[in-house]
Amino acid sequence: MIELTREARAQAVASIERYFQEELDQRIGNIAAGALLGFIVEEIGPLIYNQAVQRVQEQLLERVQELDIEFNEEAFQYWRRRQPPAKGGRR
Repeated sequence: MIELTREARAQAVASIERYFQEELDQRIGNIAAGALLGFIVEEIGPLIYNQAVQRVQEQLLERVQELDIEFNEEAFQYWRRRQPPAKGGRR
């Protein structure tokens, strides 16, 4: 279950109370706002959490795949590096 810190919960409850007052022109009490927050966190929170985890997994996978390109080292380069540079148009 997703848990909020005491401070985050207090801010969320205050935000819900403000939303009801300013957007719906209704008053909701502190206890009712807390109950609504608990419902939202329990019922919808896991959906949001899972989507966030999936997004992070996708981004990490992209980053890991980029590592192969960024840090790939070609093997057997010793002799290639030791060859003198080719001269102008001669073959």
